[in-house]
Amino acid sequence: MSMPESASPATIAPGAAPIRSDEAAGRVPGGAADPAGLPPPSFRSHRTTHRRDAWIVVAVTLSAWVLCGVFNVTEALQRLTAPYERYQLDELPTVLLVLGLGLTWFAARRYQEAKTEIDLRKLAQTQLAAALADNRRLAQQYVALQEAERKSLARELHDELGQYLNVIKLDAVGIRDTRTADAEAVQARAAAIVEHCNHIHAALASLIRELRPPGLDELGLAAALEHCVQLWRVRLPTLALRLVIEGELTDLPEEIAVTLFRLVQEALTNVAKHSAATRAEVRVTRNDLRPSRPATRASVLITITDDGIGHTEEQERTGLGLIGMRERVQALRGSLEVSSAPHSGFTLSARIPLPEEPPTP
Repeated sequence: MSMPESASPATIAPGAAPIRSDEAAGRVPGGAADPAGLPPPSFRSHRTTHRRDAWIVVAVTLSAWVLCGVFNVTEALQRLTAPYERYQLDELPTVLLVLGLGLTWFAARRYQEAKTEIDLRKLAQTQLAAALADNRRLAQQYVALQEAERKSLARELHDELGQYLNVIKLDAVGIRDTRTADAEAVQARAAAIVEHCNHIHAALASLIRELRPPGLDELGLAAALEHCVQLWRVRLPTLALRLVIEGELTDLPEEIAVTLFRLVQEALTNVAKHSAATRAEVRVTRNDLRPSRPATRASVLITITDDGIGHTEEQERTGLGLIGMRERVQALRGSLEVSSAPHSGFTLSARIPLPEEPPTP
């Protein structure tokens, strides 16, 4: 089910001043734009400080050069260290120069590492902010979807069940209060009761199918997927839809089975709404542990592909259907990958690890 996106409000800590959009965009506090498009004052102050420090280093270096030339520092050091030649003190300036160069190289390396670390942290913060925004939008859509489902259930219960139960009650009261031995009237009212009961049964079955995948509990995941795919074949007669199941799916945990079924539902809904595809395939593969690959873990791989128009990365980022599927898979410690490009089809692949079986004694 596709829901319209809604903007998520920004969260502000209690007692904290709200962040103005113009200040976040690099403008002067108060709402006025900085003239000539200059960066904020804090950035300009840091840049001024860096330039001042660089000029100080240059001035100190030139001053030391002038003083050493005026006072002949090198010659004075040679005269002072001449009596102690056996200690090689005259090599001390060269050693200090090498030490200074080494410290400069060391500082440059540490600076580069710190810059790389800062860039990685900024990237992580950006990713976390994007994930938080997606989760907020997803939570809002889930709340809206939940309220819509409750409203739909209440309307169905009132319109379908409530009214027909009331009619059944009236027919039963009419039969009870009939004083004449008119068998045809009694049979007509009884037949009406049977018809109304059949209608209520059909309405209940429809509600149950909406709330729970049909056949998932009694027949298993494979049969439920076959039923789901068959329904989509009827809805989309121009789409050649194929289902391939490899491996045994009857003993999967309930949460994994429900997640796989919902993935297929959402993926086929997206195919019907957005892809304009002529062929699509749903493949479910169970990979159990093998003696030849002891390091691998048992898992279930589901792949949905089509030959439609594809989509862009921006659509993937903003689509709540893909976000919801990714959240379902990650909740089971799985991974979901999407591969697509405009006019090159769409491939969705999800791998969900199976719980490890306890060792047999």
